[in-house]
Amino acid sequence: MELAYIPSPSQGVVHLGPIPLRGYAFCIIIGVFVAVWLGNKRWVARGGQPGTVADIAVWAVPFGLVGGRLYHVITDYELYFSDGRDWVDAFKIWEGGLGIWGAIALGAVGAWIGCRRRGIPLPAWADALAPGIALAQAVGRWGNWFNQELYGRKTDLPWALKITSNTDGRVPGTYHPTFLYESLWCVGVALLVIWADRRFKLGHGRAFALYVASYCVGRFWIEYMRVDDAHHILGLRLNNWTALVVFLLAVVYLVLSAKKRPGREEIVEPNASGAKPDTPGEEPGASDEEPSTSGEGPGDKAAKSEDSVDGKGSAQEKDTADAEKT
Repeated sequence: MELAYIPSPSQGVVHLGPIPLRGYAFCIIIGVFVAVWLGNKRWVARGGQPGTVADIAVWAVPFGLVGGRLYHVITDYELYFSDGRDWVDAFKIWEGGLGIWGAIALGAVGAWIGCRRRGIPLPAWADALAPGIALAQAVGRWGNWFNQELYGRKTDLPWALKITSNTDGRVPGTYHPTFLYESLWCVGVALLVIWADRRFKLGHGRAFALYVASYCVGRFWIEYMRVDDAHHILGLRLNNWTALVVFLLAVVYLVLSAKKRPGREEIVEPNASGAKPDTPGEEPGASDEEPSTSGEGPGDKAAKSEDSVDGKGSAQEKDTADAEKT
């Protein structure tokens, strides 16, 4: 007997006239805004300029969306290119299907381009954005709830997810809400990175590496619970192997980076030193001169300086004349 469960939405899209409003897309968009907002606050706290994170995100986000979709389509190619399937569906990103591994990999390429254009180090930018990315994933996972996808094994726990759709091979029933597990895990990852960054002053990409490693730990056991179709290698799902390999790479980077470049970057954005530019047409440093409080103008100061020189010269001439008399 089902005493409690998490209901699934009756539909994942609402039509506002001819315009479809999709829950999956909204979750992705909100996640991006959360990541940029938090990343900007952390970047400014590190000494960067406001708006830099958003400027680079303009490059990173499109690359990330393409990378995430490519990873999904390549690893689940039979959904789009097997008999009875329409390959055009591979472009329907609003129907779900983004691989975080591809999104991070190709998104990093876009971020690198944006950082190069701004003349700032990519690792420092990635450190600032790391917890925001985790929160973006936490929000984005609710898109799977709207689409009734990526759930786990059958269960009768009070927090079970009730699936009502029977399309694409779904069987109505109550299942482990793996989307919720991963969402909560990502919130924990974000808090861990923020705490560790404050406690240990992580720099040179180590905060981002910590995010990657800790996310992979959670993704490994959550992926193991899922029941959707996936490719298996030696008894493990493909994404389990991906999580394991990426986890090891992140840990190796953490160790080697800490030895090679300890500490944190002192300057993350050279143009954000806080110094005010000189006024056009003004001598460098002229604006730093303190205003006179004696009421003397520039001409008075010059005359006073000349009088001082003349007085000193007259005294010297008098001493010379007295010496000749003696």
